[in-house]
Amino acid sequence: MSGASTGEGAPSGAGGRPRDPAIEEAIIESTRILLATKGYSSMTIGDIVADAGVTRPTLYRRWANKYELVVDALQHGLRKQREAYPPLDLQKLAPREAMVEAVRRLDPRYHNPRAMTLHGNFMAEAEREPGLLQQMREHGNQPRCEELAEVLRDLQRRGAVREDVDLDMIVSLAFGSYFADFNRYGRAVPTDFADRLVATLWPVLATPDGKGLV
Repeated sequence: MSGASTGEGAPSGAGGRPRDPAIEEAIIESTRILLATKGYSSMTIGDIVADAGVTRPTLYRRWANKYELVVDALQHGLRKQREAYPPLDLQKLAPREAMVEAVRRLDPRYHNPRAMTLHGNFMAEAEREPGLLQQMREHGNQPRCEELAEVLRDLQRRGAVREDVDLDMIVSLAFGSYFADFNRYGRAVPTDFADRLVATLWPVLATPDGKGLV
């Protein structure tokens, strides 16, 4: 239990809702834990307020329903993940090293060990609440995949990656490899996973003359 105080802060000005970051953080964190352990359909508002140590009115002053709360919890986690990424300065990295770092950022579990379970829960809800998976695609999966795609396009401009490579397929293979590893082994991703993946793909990507300017 997060055990947040149920005391209220000053009004936010948005519809007169009181805003207390500590209370909201407790509710968000409880929601994220329960999403992973119970799933969206089984998780109730009662579960969330009990775990967070708040009251129903406290929660409903901030979110109209469970769906809106879950979307905010997802956005919160993705924001924390983005903040945890180290700066990526392509000009200071050799081409292959740049791809390794971009592939490392594809891992849904980066800064969030429960991410695979959350993905699984959202996929399981695709028929009942398709908006949840769409939120994950739009704000989580596509941006991190686009970052790798942009790195690969930059490496093409630098002459390190072949022009005829199907970059979209490479991105899908790289992103999907994290899910395949989790489904095969159910483990924390090995520290050398991105290096091994790029070592496997690099011979296909590298320009023949400069061997990818490794």
